[in-house]
Amino acid sequence: MEAFAYAAPRTVAEAVELLASANGSARVLAGGTDLIPQLQEGRRRASLVVDVKRIPELCELRWDPEDGLTIGAAVPCAQVAALPQVQQHYPALRTACTLIGSIMIQNRASLGGNLCNAAPSADSVPPLIVHEAEAIIAGPGGTRRLPVESVCTGPGQTCLAPGELLVALRLPVPPPHTVSAYLRFTPRNEMDIAVAGASAAVTLDPSTGTCAKVRIALGAVAPTPVRARAAEEYLTGKPLTDEHLRQAAQLAVEAARPISDVRGSAEYRRHLVSVLTRRALEAARMRLAAAV
Repeated sequence: MEAFAYAAPRTVAEAVELLASANGSARVLAGGTDLIPQLQEGRRRASLVVDVKRIPELCELRWDPEDGLTIGAAVPCAQVAALPQVQQHYPALRTACTLIGSIMIQNRASLGGNLCNAAPSADSVPPLIVHEAEAIIAGPGGTRRLPVESVCTGPGQTCLAPGELLVALRLPVPPPHTVSAYLRFTPRNEMDIAVAGASAAVTLDPSTGTCAKVRIALGAVAPTPVRARAAEEYLTGKPLTDEHLRQAAQLAVEAARPISDVRGSAEYRRHLVSVLTRRALEAARMRLAAAV
C-alpha cells in the first residue's frame, strides 16, 4: 500500500474543502470495506483519505412519516436493516442490507459506500432504485440532488465531480399498498457477489386489483444497475397474474447488457434476469396478499 495522508473532518464543508484541494486524488472513507482492500491491492490510489464517520449528517438515520427515510452516507448496513420502519416500508432494501458480506462487514459497510463504489453487482442499488431514492451530494458549488439510478456511470465510476461528497440518501414514503422484494443469484449462499440480481416494487390499486405503479431494477447484468422500463410499463394497469408476471420477466431481459466472465456467461445472466424478476414479482404478490 502506498502512503497517504489522513483527515477526519467534522463538517460537510470541511470535507468538501479537503476533497476539492486534493484535485481528484482523495478518497472518502465511510465503512472502508471496499476502499481499504482496494488501496492495499493497488486497485485504487489516494494521496488523501477523508474519514467522514465523524460528520453528523453522514451518520444520521431518521424516519419521518411525512418525509420518509434519511440514510446518512456513513450509516452501516446493519443499522439500516435493524430499523423497524425499513423492515416495514422498504423490505427489498432490508434484504439487500443483510446480504452485503458477512455480519461483521454489515456492521461496518455503509449504503453510501456501496453506492459510490459503483460495482455493477452492488446489492443495495436495485432496491434503492425501486424505492425512488435520491442522492444528496455536496460540493464546492453547493448541494444537489439526483436519482440514485443516475449516480453510477460505469463500473467503479460515478457522476461525482472532484470535491463532491455523497451526504445522504432520501427515500420517499411508499404509497399505500406498496410492497417490494430483492433477489439475487450467487454460487454460494453467503458472502458472495451477485451473478445477477433483481428488485421490484409494486403499488396495487385495491379498487381494481391492478398495478398502479411498478418499478423493476436489475444488478450485475449491465455496466451499471438498470431499470427494466419495458417490464414496468407492461405490468402497469394489469393484475399480477402468472401470465403477466411471465411476460414482464421476459421483457426485463431487454434491459440487460451482460458480459461473460468466470462467474457466468452472458446467456446465463439473461436467463437469470427472467427467473429472478419473475420471482421478485411473485414475492411482491405474496406480500400484497398477506397485507389484505
